[in-house]
Amino acid sequence: MGQQVKTGKQMPAKFREVGLNFLISLIALVLAIITGGIIIWLFGNNPIEAYKALIQGAFGTPMAFTQSLTKSVPLLLTGLAVALAYKCTVFNIGAEGQITAGAMCATYFALFWADSIPQVPLLLLMCAAGAIGGGLWALVPAFFKARWGTNETLFTLMMNYIIIGVVKWLQGGPWEKIPRGSQQIEQFASNACLPRVAGVYCGWIVVLALTVFMFLYMKYTKHGYEIAVIGESENTARYAGMNVGWVIMRTMFLSGAIAGVVGFLLVSGANNTLYSGVAAGAGFTAITVAWLAQLNPFAMVGISALLAVLQKGADTLNTQMGIPASLSDVITGVLLFFMLGCEFFINYKLVFRGAEERHKRKEAAK
Repeated sequence: MGQQVKTGKQMPAKFREVGLNFLISLIALVLAIITGGIIIWLFGNNPIEAYKALIQGAFGTPMAFTQSLTKSVPLLLTGLAVALAYKCTVFNIGAEGQITAGAMCATYFALFWADSIPQVPLLLLMCAAGAIGGGLWALVPAFFKARWGTNETLFTLMMNYIIIGVVKWLQGGPWEKIPRGSQQIEQFASNACLPRVAGVYCGWIVVLALTVFMFLYMKYTKHGYEIAVIGESENTARYAGMNVGWVIMRTMFLSGAIAGVVGFLLVSGANNTLYSGVAAGAGFTAITVAWLAQLNPFAMVGISALLAVLQKGADTLNTQMGIPASLSDVITGVLLFFMLGCEFFINYKLVFRGAEERHKRKEAAK
């Protein structure tokens, strides 16, 4: 049997497809910028000056760049977490709660073990506690889905509110700092805080390492292959002898564990304390990151960086030009709308009936 060789016609067709997809994405970006500029202009501001302030606010100074990078860390890592579950067609909407659960478990060791454990073992212990806490919090809905087929979307969503309520209770109860009444938890001791590398807490190194790990895990391991097969067809996976329920629980635990590591990074690196809003919406925004990147770990790097730049730049628009924060959110929403919209034209082809019939007649005449 001879090996099939790609012809010269097939290769240019592939290049044309890639080029067309890039052109569609570029057009969507240009339309988003123009539409955002029109909205800014309608509210009485100069669009060019606004975009200039947005870019300067995100990159204009070393401090601004540091803050943009800090914002991108939880988005990227949480995007990796939810993408892992989505690959297995398990819709994990509970990353917000899993981040909070991981942050809570890490905080326990920061508050009560910091005096007796050196910095490096303490940070490793906090990271492990965060991963286990987030993983176990995700394992609960995964078990119910695997055992009884419950709806994991609603289950994980409801569990967000439960863990956030627990942290609120801790803030005003057992973990509240002295004197009482502040509804706040004590700031961490210095040895419970992550060191800084290049002016940013070293969480970005952890994130980049996990990005590479997730790519290799999904592409070159047996577990990644099982996830891909189940994502395509659960029946096929069962016929192949895979334990679908076990794979779902294992995948959700790992997804929650990655989200729990995000919680550890936030409390130990970004905030140095715990509060009920520690996730700050990263669990929900990461869903957008994952889908825009089409669940590709390396594409998520760029998407999360873009959203972080928009968030940081929006703060500058508010302080320098007096543009309301709500209007900045609208501009971000417009950009996301066009980026998501372009996926439709990339994945589907519009064929007009008259043109299709003429094409068929031409083909029949040949």
